[in-house]
Amino acid sequence: MRGTPRGRMDPWLSPVDRRLLLVFSFILAAALGQMNFTGRPSRNSFPWLPLPLPCFSRDQVLRILAKDEKELSLLRDLEGLKPQKVDFWRVPARPSLPVDMRVPFSELKDVKAYLESHGLAYSIMIKDIQVLLDEEREAMAKSRRLERSTSSFSFSSYHTLDEFSTGGSQRPAIWIDTGIHSREWITHATGLWTAKEIVSEYGKDHILTDILKAMDIFIELVTNPDGFAFTHSMNRLWRKNKSTRPGVFCVGVDLNRNWKSGFGGNGSNDNPCSETYRGPSPQSEPEVAAIVDFISTHGNFKALISIHSYSQMLMYPYGRSLEPVLNQIELYSLAKDAVKALYEVHGIKYIFGSISTTLYVASGITVDWAYDNGIKYAFSFELRDTGRYGFLLPATQIIPTAQETWMAIRTIMEHVLNHPY
Repeated sequence: MRGTPRGRMDPWLSPVDRRLLLVFSFILAAALGQMNFTGRPSRNSFPWLPLPLPCFSRDQVLRILAKDEKELSLLRDLEGLKPQKVDFWRVPARPSLPVDMRVPFSELKDVKAYLESHGLAYSIMIKDIQVLLDEEREAMAKSRRLERSTSSFSFSSYHTLDEFSTGGSQRPAIWIDTGIHSREWITHATGLWTAKEIVSEYGKDHILTDILKAMDIFIELVTNPDGFAFTHSMNRLWRKNKSTRPGVFCVGVDLNRNWKSGFGGNGSNDNPCSETYRGPSPQSEPEVAAIVDFISTHGNFKALISIHSYSQMLMYPYGRSLEPVLNQIELYSLAKDAVKALYEVHGIKYIFGSISTTLYVASGITVDWAYDNGIKYAFSFELRDTGRYGFLLPATQIIPTAQETWMAIRTIMEHVLNHPY
């Protein structure tokens, strides 16, 4: 098994073939100075303020079920009316899909008045974001205390940033990436558990063993390292990377809109302040350029799996348009099998299909680029849940999520093994 193309490290599991080894090194650090979603100043940011700090209403996540395109348009207008204020967790795509948006305390009254004045019914999915954030931080702190006392690594906790790597060759290969959107912590945790599963089950799981005898697996656990670090140090709900440009006030590019395939099309934004800002040019961001260079230079990737959250979906190209890909029937059937295998683990239901018809139109995305560059099996996951917690999925769901996702990934990899091209 291979890691990301960022250098070589010594193996740590001697019985396994060197080509299959992963090296994990994680530095656990407390999250200091984090952005607070309470509408009040953070104690870490303002340690000199007397206790108790003033308490205000908290940020909320609202869900709207738009009845038609007119109502969707009204929701899209909110981003323009409240730039950098309304944070869509599930964007206005089509009437059949709910729209989730985080609204800061300072904007709650205005946003709710806007919705009500236009007859847009809403429900409160998360009444108090800060409660979930506090629970998440406490769970991480508890995990760190336990790990220090037992010298054991916990796969059932969220962790901070570090990287892993071994080398590479030109054998047939599979690429898996997690965390291209930095706030999607369940994806990093799932990727880490998956890497452990691959290493520990090699030689025991005959299907996995056959896969690894024929192909290499590359996993990039932290596809957006600067953004991920920022979610731990300052803003837990940061999505983009942290790139800056002269004369541009807003920071960051949505790395999953920066790929060359369909760049600049529907579902991306040319406004640097937008959460879906595509960047100034295709592959302008080093995170994307590095993957493109590595996969293109390698030249023998057979599958690409990009893992996101949330919505419980398994999808394939295209995202940029409704145009069906040449092997759509095969991809549909494979997605169906993978979702079935996932369901059989914990009874969690996923929907599946092309990105544009299952989720929304999105241009300049990873899986479209992969497919257009000859990778026949290109898939994108949206992991748990469907909105109860959104991006703040409790750590208690890490291992169940990883277990079921692994069975879907294993199903895809077995199909790739049995259908060489």
